[in-house]
Amino acid sequence: MTVHFSQKLCRYGSTFILAAGLWIILSTCCHALGEGNPQFYEKQKEGWFWYHDPPPEPDENEEQKISLVQQIPQQQENRYRGANLEQVSLEDLWKMYPDDFQQLLDHVQNLAVQAPTEENTLRYLVMQDVARRKALAYTNSAMYVTQKYGNLFNINQVYPTSRPGVTARVQIQNQEIGQTISNARNNHALIYFTSPTCGFCEKQNGILSYFVEKYGWTIKPVDISRQPGVAARFNIETTPTLLLIKKGREEHMTVSVGVVTLTELERKLYRAVRYLQGETRDDNFLMYDFQKGSAFDATSILNNEGKQPWQGK
Repeated sequence: MTVHFSQKLCRYGSTFILAAGLWIILSTCCHALGEGNPQFYEKQKEGWFWYHDPPPEPDENEEQKISLVQQIPQQQENRYRGANLEQVSLEDLWKMYPDDFQQLLDHVQNLAVQAPTEENTLRYLVMQDVARRKALAYTNSAMYVTQKYGNLFNINQVYPTSRPGVTARVQIQNQEIGQTISNARNNHALIYFTSPTCGFCEKQNGILSYFVEKYGWTIKPVDISRQPGVAARFNIETTPTLLLIKKGREEHMTVSVGVVTLTELERKLYRAVRYLQGETRDDNFLMYDFQKGSAFDATSILNNEGKQPWQGK
């Protein structure tokens, strides 16, 4: 009985050990698979035959570019590290290229912060003083050049800032605006888009009444609810809107969207009329006629007959 009992125990024990071993192996495999890939029940929407594009291969040139970019700051940082600053004279600092000067200044500042000795701090403050003096020298030179070549850089001749000059400028602008609008009334017209639900149109109506009384222009009102085809033709969705048209031409231009004052309407209409007449372009749209050829005429600098401004008169 004793021998029979021990054999039976061994047989059951071997079975238990074998089952435990299989369970450990399966658990290890499942854990290894689960580390890199989700379980089936986590990706059941993909199905068994779901296909993924392979990851793109790394671009060797791109990796090389990134490596070079990462090296640049280190190269710049080490440019002046360890340099013998005693060999750099004030004359060298004065003639040094600004980028090189800035790098050296940063290095000297770092040394002063790292070791704030009298020598390091004095060297940094001296370099700061050199930078201030260089900026002062440039300011003086710029003032000299702009005064000597006032015809190139001085805008006070067409945009004065003194009180008498401002008064004169405003008078010239208003006179030019009024003449341009008055001269254009015979071959231009305004289309005024309104709607019954427009609460702002009533205020705009009063302003337009003053405008018509002052300049004698023709204004054609268009109710976009009754004439949707006209509104669609000009792509009008907001009221009030004023549109400028010219006789014999398909080209048109929006003057204003929303309520505008009489002064603003005159200024916007003046610019629109000049643009449709070909007197201005998009790059000089804000320029007045009396500003032609001045510093406010953006492209006038190109009309130099091949002579460069820095070559002198």
